[in-house]
Amino acid sequence: MRRSGPFLIAMLVWFALACAAGASGRVAALAPPLPQVVIAASTLVLVLAGALLPGLRDWLAHVNLRGFVAFHVTRFVGIAFLLMSARGELNREWALPAGWGDIVAATGALLIAVFLRDPESQPGLLRVWNLVGFVDILMVVGTAARTGMRDPASMAPLFRFPMSLVPTFLVPLIIASHVLVYARRWSTRIPAPSAVRP
Repeated sequence: MRRSGPFLIAMLVWFALACAAGASGRVAALAPPLPQVVIAASTLVLVLAGALLPGLRDWLAHVNLRGFVAFHVTRFVGIAFLLMSARGELNREWALPAGWGDIVAATGALLIAVFLRDPESQPGLLRVWNLVGFVDILMVVGTAARTGMRDPASMAPLFRFPMSLVPTFLVPLIIASHVLVYARRWSTRIPAPSAVRP
């Protein structure tokens, strides 16, 4: 928990800044494809920080992935997408696949977090969930960009607070955590130098 402290504090600061930006109306003022640019830039910063900062890189290499998987329970926000679509507030073409896809990913994350103390103990299950969740979030972002470019008003509610936390906070962390899980699974398939026989 002591080693996780700096990471958790950084996430709380980011969350506070995302709340401030959303509540101020600045996120709602972004015209497509600027929201997708923000998501891509935020995700890139997270991935690069995890790869280049020694302390963070070491922490990410050893932390139990259970917490990272559990974070994806936030993807039950897909229920809100479906409800907003039913009320005509969000584009149905985007909201239905995005909503149901996120619900599936969130359900898988909940089951893994509840029943596995260490998700890496079931690498096959973790790999399948990670692939499904990663493909889903990439499709969600891509479809949102196309829909927003074609009809900005149909996606506007997604950028008003508190839903603005989805593109400014949740999505970058979700994508980056999928990359982390993939990197961890890949590293376990490469033998350490001491384990390689001459």
